[in-house]
Amino acid sequence: MFKNWGFLLGEIWFLILLAALLGLFVGWLIWGGRRKTVYKASGEEIGTLRTQLEDCRASCREKDDLIGRLEGRLEGRGEAKEARPATPATAAAPANLAAVSAPAVESANEGVKPKTLDAPLEGKPDNLKKIKGVGPKLEKLCNRLGFWHFDQIANWTDAEVAWVDANLEGFKGRVTRDDWVAQAKLLAEGRTTEFSKRVEAGDVYDKDKT
Repeated sequence: MFKNWGFLLGEIWFLILLAALLGLFVGWLIWGGRRKTVYKASGEEIGTLRTQLEDCRASCREKDDLIGRLEGRLEGRGEAKEARPATPATAAAPANLAAVSAPAVESANEGVKPKTLDAPLEGKPDNLKKIKGVGPKLEKLCNRLGFWHFDQIANWTDAEVAWVDANLEGFKGRVTRDDWVAQAKLLAEGRTTEFSKRVEAGDVYDKDKT
C-alpha cells in the first residue's frame, strides 16, 4: 500500500514540476512578445518624431530665408530713398499746393494809399451809394478814410485799389469785387448806371439813409 502512495507522490511532484516548467515557458513567451511589441512601438514613435523634427527644421529654414530676402529688399529700398535727391518739382510741390489752397490774406500795408480829403469839396460829397456795392455803412467808412467823390475813386491805380481793398475794415476786397473804379468813371462823367438810377429812385436804400 505504501509503495503505491510513494508512486503517486512521485507522479504528483513530477506533474507539479512539469506545470512549473510549462508556466515558465509560457511566461517567457508572453513577456518576450510584449517586449518586442514595446520596442517596435517605440521605434515607430521615434521615427515619427524624427520626421516631424526634420519637417520643422525645413520649415524654419524656409522662413529664415524668406525673412532674409525681405529684410534685404527693405534695406535696399531705404538706401535708394536716401541716395535719391529730391527733384525740383517734388521740392516745390508743397509750396505750390499751399499757394493754391491757402486763401489770400490782404495786409493793411499792401499797395499805395491814394490821395485823400479831410472834407468834401465845397461841402458837397457825392452820393457814393450810387456805386453798386457801396451801402450806407461802407459810404461812411469811405468818408472816414478821406474818399468823398466819384472822381477820386475813378482815378485810383491798381496799387491804390489794393490799398483800399486791404483797409476797408469788414469789407476787404469790395473795390475789386464790385469794380468801383469803372462805375465811378461813368458817374464822374455825369453818366448813370442801372444801379445808380435805382438809387436815385429810392428803390435800393431808404431815402432817410441816403
